[in-house]
Amino acid sequence: MTNEKAEVLITPASFPDDRDAVAELFNAYATSLPVDISWQGFNEELKTLPGKYSSSARGAVFLARVSPTSPAIGVIALRALGPQTCEVKRLYISPSARGLGAGKLLIDRLVEAAEELGYKEAFLDTLRTMTPARALYAKCGFQETEKYYENPLPGVIYMKRFLKDDRGGD
Repeated sequence: MTNEKAEVLITPASFPDDRDAVAELFNAYATSLPVDISWQGFNEELKTLPGKYSSSARGAVFLARVSPTSPAIGVIALRALGPQTCEVKRLYISPSARGLGAGKLLIDRLVEAAEELGYKEAFLDTLRTMTPARALYAKCGFQETEKYYENPLPGVIYMKRFLKDDRGGD
């Protein structure tokens, strides 16, 4: 085995074809957390995929793979918060695929999609204890910000990134 990183491909999830892959990675994400996210309506979210992440709702879901036909190793989702604001949701990379750069590639593709959809700001929340995730978000231009919604969990950090005004702008 070599030390070379595998090439990671980022593609939009196609529904209904990728529904099971997305649901499996979303479930793995929820299981990996040190908190219960059922208060967010997570089970209903799984049942109605793509739901709030659908293109008709100005959302998106992206999958990471190491080849076009390989199982998905990572996921990220985008949903509308308002006309000019969106939220990054459910970033998860399978433990065996961590270190390949898939997380950054997923965030970069999601930011690109958010800009294409006309969003001006992207928000997310994470936990103080999720140090690697926080570092990745910071590397991708997210900064800590004020609370943008009511979250009952302890140790939540809110982050925001300004997006480009248009694809040709600064």
